[in-house]
Amino acid sequence: MRRLLTAAVIAATAFAATPAQAGGRHDDIRFATYNLSLNRPAEGLLREHLANPAVDDVYRRQARNVAEVIQRAAPDVVLINEFDYDPEAARLFAANFLQVSQNGAPAITYKYRYVAPSNTGIPSGFDLNNNGVADTTPGDGSYGDDSFGYGVFPGQYGMVVYSKYPISTRDVRTFQLFKWKDMPGNLIPADFYSPEEQAVLRLSSKSHWDVPIRANGRTVHFLVSHPTPPTFDGPEDRNGRRNHDEIRFWADYVRSARYIYDDKGHRGGLKPGAAFVIAGDQNADPFDGDSYDDAIHQLVDHPLINSRRAPSSAGAAEASVLQGGANTTHEGDPGNDTADFADTAPGNLRADYVLPRRGLKVTGTGVFWPVQADPLSRLTGVYSPAWSAVGGYPTSDHRLTWTDISLRR
Repeated sequence: MRRLLTAAVIAATAFAATPAQAGGRHDDIRFATYNLSLNRPAEGLLREHLANPAVDDVYRRQARNVAEVIQRAAPDVVLINEFDYDPEAARLFAANFLQVSQNGAPAITYKYRYVAPSNTGIPSGFDLNNNGVADTTPGDGSYGDDSFGYGVFPGQYGMVVYSKYPISTRDVRTFQLFKWKDMPGNLIPADFYSPEEQAVLRLSSKSHWDVPIRANGRTVHFLVSHPTPPTFDGPEDRNGRRNHDEIRFWADYVRSARYIYDDKGHRGGLKPGAAFVIAGDQNADPFDGDSYDDAIHQLVDHPLINSRRAPSSAGAAEASVLQGGANTTHEGDPGNDTADFADTAPGNLRADYVLPRRGLKVTGTGVFWPVQADPLSRLTGVYSPAWSAVGGYPTSDHRLTWTDISLRR
């Protein structure tokens, strides 16, 4: 079985995936995605934590740790998932953490950033979980279930893009308001949602953004999102179906689908021939886990997408062996995993992707997941109650994932 890995292979590659030495030529651009779990349980708490970096508590230690991961991986353009929507918090994270050396890692400066609202925690006014109550009071899971995207307050689990290269802000397209029903052949569970609910449901659980990056004389459309996990539902599989269609959105967008409209009312997908990189925590593995109808294959098998070099790490392969459990029954290559999930189920999975357009030259890929013998493994760690306030890990249960692209013509 492909999940099996010998100790000899682990030992031989123990220090091969440290990204600080993973740079390419000066004209290569490193695009990355990182679900860093920098979400907080109450509105405004993230801003408070990031405004006071010298406080020594679990929240600031986690923030310093995720900043160090970014510094050591050194992406030029990075999507951050699970960062509560707050433009000031996005500024504070850059100024107080990324631009300050963490444990000797080189400080990193991003001159440009993009942040916009998320559907998470925006009340729908409907009983979307069918528990008999349309909950419009923020603060608990029932409210989250009845919101357009799960969140116990508006903007929880949002997104931010940081870039060393200019962002064409006027040309950004967002798709927060796009209705799920307006996707032809959608997978809405019509027996679960009422006609009135189907009329207002939004496709994106957070948002979908087309963020044009201007680098080396070219424009690359950074297509970013964070589909809902295909779990936490019932036999109707409403989250699994939504995850599938959130992933499908980009598959259709890069084909220039005419049914798509953005939040300004402009119709159509990406212009034919435009360069793009799709990035995000897609919450879908090509072989394992709970995805609906192999959802991620809509991207990794797409004729316009280059998925031939799957990012990997020796740390992920090692973790699969050491943790066992559900990992022993998986079919996918454990070295490609990007998330350290529960060993009982679903096990570790490949959930995070950086997928360039076919024709863009890929010069390198990787996942920040050091083996346990590497001193940097303190940043990824294993689940511990000591970190329970921030999800159980010194950083996140996800790993930063990157792809290096040459834009030379």
